[in-house]
Amino acid sequence: MKKVLVTGADGFIGSHLTESLLEKGYDVKAFAYYNSFNTWGWLDTLPKEKLDQIEVFTGDIRDPNGVREAMKGVDGVFHLAALIAIPFSYHSPDSYVDTNIKGTLNVLQAARDLGTERIMVTSTSEVYGTAQYVPIDEKHPYQGQSPYSATKIGADRLAESFYRSFQLPVSIVRPFNTFGPRQSARAVIPTIISQLLAGKEEIKLGSLTPTRDFNYVKDTAAGFIAIAESDRTIGEEINIATGQEISIGDLAQEIISQINPNAKIVCDEQRLRPEKSEVNRLLGSNAKLKALTDWKQQYTFAEGIAETIEWMRSNLGAYKTDIYNV
Repeated sequence: MKKVLVTGADGFIGSHLTESLLEKGYDVKAFAYYNSFNTWGWLDTLPKEKLDQIEVFTGDIRDPNGVREAMKGVDGVFHLAALIAIPFSYHSPDSYVDTNIKGTLNVLQAARDLGTERIMVTSTSEVYGTAQYVPIDEKHPYQGQSPYSATKIGADRLAESFYRSFQLPVSIVRPFNTFGPRQSARAVIPTIISQLLAGKEEIKLGSLTPTRDFNYVKDTAAGFIAIAESDRTIGEEINIATGQEISIGDLAQEIISQINPNAKIVCDEQRLRPEKSEVNRLLGSNAKLKALTDWKQQYTFAEGIAETIEWMRSNLGAYKTDIYNV
């Protein structure tokens, strides 16, 4: 697999994966969302010498013709393009079906027609909903606790069906909560850091008791590549997790202690999810990932947080710290 396409390369994880693939000597084509401003998302922030090595293709993952065009001549596809915000999925679920389910179908159909060697379909730990047992392994039941998670379950099962029906060489890559530089303010860690760096003394959050299993984004990207480089992962769905959990409250205290120990947390009602939709506990098993690949976690949680804070200090202008980002 020499030449690869990354869909959603303009996004948070996609831009880091694109960089990691370049570092490993891959020839990378980056699929970015077409827009009239001709912006390429986070790819625009890469140094020129890196950007010059990337072939950027702008299109819309919802359009089967553009997807097929982008996939011509590539050996493998890392399919990350998706709508991911959970609150936005409450009021705009149609767009999640179109992007997450139909977009994935477009990639699978094109891969089947073009004979693509490897396809990595990106899933999410949200497909499991609140943990029924921990650590959550790949046999855990699925629960559509938000329209977002329901569309990701749908996309995963489509990918599975193409493997079983047509022997398509698919792997379903399931990262648990990823954080790091470039993450949107819709996610909890950038929300906390950006409010603190803006000098806020009161940090607005939703529920503090849910736990999450956080991967630093460079470890997540390494997981994608490790899965792609192992033939043993074909037809499998594989968690990328640390096997450790932290509550949102403890997480906030860790960040507060690194930036401004005097800050306090206040509950903001509009940030609370509907009771049956809140995922109360996520703690993943990475046993399968470690058994099938040579992946190892390289960053501790504290190291990842420190790198994220440092990056956000230099990029605070990219964040709207006065509003609730949906």
